[in-house]
Amino acid sequence: MPESYRFTWQGGAGELIEKKSRFIATVSPVKSEEEAQRFIEQIKKQYWDARHNCTAFTIGSRHQLTRCSDDGEPAGTAGRPMLDVLLGEDIHDTCVVVTRYFGGTLLGTGGLVRAYSGAVQEALKASVILDRQKGIRLEIHSDYGDIGKIQYLIGQNQLPVLSSSYTDSVLLEVLVPESHFETFTGAVTEGTAGKARLEKGGSVWYALREGEVLLFDKEETE
Repeated sequence: MPESYRFTWQGGAGELIEKKSRFIATVSPVKSEEEAQRFIEQIKKQYWDARHNCTAFTIGSRHQLTRCSDDGEPAGTAGRPMLDVLLGEDIHDTCVVVTRYFGGTLLGTGGLVRAYSGAVQEALKASVILDRQKGIRLEIHSDYGDIGKIQYLIGQNQLPVLSSSYTDSVLLEVLVPESHFETFTGAVTEGTAGKARLEKGGSVWYALREGEVLLFDKEETE
């Protein structure tokens, strides 16, 4: 499993109009093929009078499951270009449906590919895409004389602080990306001349949204 990957936290919608044809793209986070199919059916019911509801989804931290459908459009002009946008942006656990209301003018193969791809891009702009990372919980025990150096290193590395306690000494619990753990702990040890006591905790998957730390169960990352 990769140490980090992008995923849809909150879906959104976008629209393009090309030669009077409307292309409405709707994005949703999904964790399974069944969840993706439920979302697709929901959008098809919502836009029951549309000529096409083309679909694409990718699931898994390595894009283990991908599916797409042209839903009656010429082969390769809708579903595959939509999926290529998701894969090109390296966004995981995501489903998108592009609804087309035909405007009376044929767009040709190239026009369809551009319209379906562009609609997906517009919907992604309206979605919340986060980076899910694998981190390690780290407890840092320090006296007040060294806390300034430690806080500087935490800020420099932009590490989320999970908890803090200020009594006769200071205890901070931070999340350190797995790939930076040795480097960061080495910097803390060096910066405090070995006086800070470090306790390594368990691994956890997390993401940051507007300063808030979001923690995930292992099952959500598979």
